Amino acid sequence: MAASQLSERAASGFAKAALYDQHRPSYPSDAVQALLEAAGVSGVDAASLIDLAAGTGKFTELLAARDEHYNIIAVEPHKEMREQLERKKLDKVTVVEGLSTAIPAGSECADAVFAAQAFHWFANAESLEEIHRVLKPVGVLGLIWNAEDYNTPLSYPTSSVWATKLRDYAFYLEEASDDREPRFRNDQWRKVFESQVSSTPITAALAGGTNSLFSLPLGEEIVKWQDWLDQEALWNRLRTLSHFAVLEGRRLEVSREVFDEALSDPNVARDAEGRIKVDGVTVLAWTTKIP
Repeated sequence: MAASQLSERAASGFAKAALYDQHRPSYPSDAVQALLEAAGVSGVDAASLIDLAAGTGKFTELLAARDEHYNIIAVEPHKEMREQLERKKLDKVTVVEGLSTAIPAGSECADAVFAAQAFHWFANAESLEEIHRVLKPVGVLGLIWNAEDYNTPLSYPTSSVWATKLRDYAFYLEEASDDREPRFRNDQWRKVFESQVSSTPITAALAGGTNSLFSLPLGEEIVKWQDWLDQEALWNRLRTLSHFAVLEGRRLEVSREVFDEALSDPNVARDAEGRIKVDGVTVLAWTTKIP
């Protein structure tokens, strides 16, 4: 796919924006605080932020609710997602249509740029150049993902047999449908940074300049969490993943059968109300612009 276009599969997979907004989890408060501190905007009144690929605003609304009263530009290319975000009428949030390669904002205008649940879609040099353009000198790019165990990279441990089965099935779906769209669980998003020479703003200045746009190594942190969902709510959450959202007919029926079979194991952890324990992680990463 061209870096300057919204993927057709992504457009289709995220068309049910209301369901996405209803069933996707929010971000743990301690993870959000850690990312804002890493970005240098925690406690900074009226800091200028860009929420890139803001979707329905799961992360945007957390930023807007902060006591810092941030000035936020929420950029989202997907029409249905953008409309869902606009309906929230968040304070000091301007919702605009745009792409990671064409951000409708002035040069050096943002104290920080955030990409929540999205950077893997546009982890390319063209997007980094545009993010670099809109960030102030030594501004920070902050990345955050929520990932249930069944949606993590294969290198991540899972805490249950059922989550492992569903994760394996998700990778099978990709192979069976020849789906090569970039996703967080493919664990390829770092490559665009690693292709640069390892540097920081200080070492770059001492060396008399660098072709690198952002500092390395990346700052990274993982926050673990748990949720409790009944089986139907868990199925609805699973179906917000783009490659499940596009399933229809017999393929959808088979996927539901696989899901129900994985959760039929008597060892699945449930609470007194029968809700299933869902383990997951919030992954944070950040890097500083090299002027």
